[in-house]
Amino acid sequence: RSAPEVSDADIDTVARQLRKAGKVLLLLGDNALTHGAQREAARLVAATGCAVKAESIVAFHQRGMLDVARVPYGAQAAIAALAEYPHIILVGSRLPVGFFAYPGVPDLHSAPNVISTCLCKPGQNAEAALSAVADLLRAPAHVNSSAYGANAVPRGRPTSRGLGEVLAAVLPENAIVADEGISFAAEFYVGSKHAKPHDWMMVTGGAIGYGMPAATGAALAGGGRRVINLQADGSALYTIQALWTQARERLPVTTVILNNRKYQILLGEYEGVGASPGPTAHAMMDLGNPNIDFVGLATSFGVEAKACDTLEDCAALMQESFRHERPFLIDLDIS
Repeated sequence: RSAPEVSDADIDTVARQLRKAGKVLLLLGDNALTHGAQREAARLVAATGCAVKAESIVAFHQRGMLDVARVPYGAQAAIAALAEYPHIILVGSRLPVGFFAYPGVPDLHSAPNVISTCLCKPGQNAEAALSAVADLLRAPAHVNSSAYGANAVPRGRPTSRGLGEVLAAVLPENAIVADEGISFAAEFYVGSKHAKPHDWMMVTGGAIGYGMPAATGAALAGGGRRVINLQADGSALYTIQALWTQARERLPVTTVILNNRKYQILLGEYEGVGASPGPTAHAMMDLGNPNIDFVGLATSFGVEAKACDTLEDCAALMQESFRHERPFLIDLDIS
């Protein structure tokens, strides 16, 4: 279905809508995901009871200020998550559409008769716009919206949520996460929502190979901040030479290779379009014939590396890596 018309609303209009509407969703994107903008969004939540979510794919998110879940990537999950909101206010964001087209699945994931209002477009000052609406509604000046909480290290075989919970338990304050977890990343955000304040970056396009160079660049610019690269194994092979730069520059990057020995995301997209890949297609997605020795590869580039296959061992290796100002790679078996 085609997208409903989106209006460029003034501050008064958005304030009236928040006063009168039933279930309203503030959909945050772009610079609306900075701490300052989230503080203003928290004021609106306190004043009106509106809900807050982030776009499915975001380039940068300062986390720890407000518990902001992302709209799910998967079409059916996104449609279910947005079905209860007849009114969406766009704050540096766009109406949620599918990344790919699937037979019989709507391209637009919001409710069928959604009313959408644009408070500010990507690139405009989201913090100022949200602050003006909050002031007009006489929202509380200060809202305690910290998402941080104490977290125990989970145990057992790796899951997407479990690895997120590992992050919540061990992530240093002010760390940077470079997320190219691809198919395994679905619940990283949910699991890590109570982590100490940190910055989260993620791949925003359909190409792969983003994570390792992005982590390298973040470490070069980060002034000593610890960078954690959550890295799918197939994507890593496109840019794994970034490890050499990390070793040469002694960068504080902890790379976690999410090793399932396959291009799982492509197998999932086959399923999404209703295809039934045969043996040749399956063989093209296989990274286990022969198995890739990521520990050996990292060592050859000058980066210390170890392998593990449980969440508790991954947490221990992360903590070990955080004690040294140099790169470290963890080959985590998620198969």
